Amino acid sequence: MKKDIDFSPVTGVELVITQSENEGNAQWDVYLINKNLIELTTVMITSKGYGRIDGEEKQTSVLRHMIEKVEEQSYARIEPIQPELFQLNNEYWVSYFILDQIFDKKFVFVPDSIQKENLQYIPELDLMGVRHA
Repeated sequence: MKKDIDFSPVTGVELVITQSENEGNAQWDVYLINKNLIELTTVMITSKGYGRIDGEEKQTSVLRHMIEKVEEQSYARIEPIQPELFQLNNEYWVSYFILDQIFDKKFVFVPDSIQKENLQYIPELDLMGVRHA
């Protein structure tokens, strides 16, 4: 039963949406950053977008990702993201193991939070992006 599982609080794990240039075009990507001094294993991520655009309810497909291992003080690219989706809530549900303990956290980038005005330098990636801790 889920109530029997000890979900310890998540620390040292962040999600960032970064902007980079690819052949003169802006490219946006989602990354998971592990700031912990221990590796994360069996990282499972679901992503979806939902909300209203021009008064109409919109919802994206649910995407599922699995990353075998994210080394200590490292990062992993999750997926690209289209700027048209920045008007929606962009939700990332992240579950992973440290040793034999499971950790679980939902990260939500609220509508219009991913804008050039909100970009900051992400030293782990050497890119500009929006950080969610």
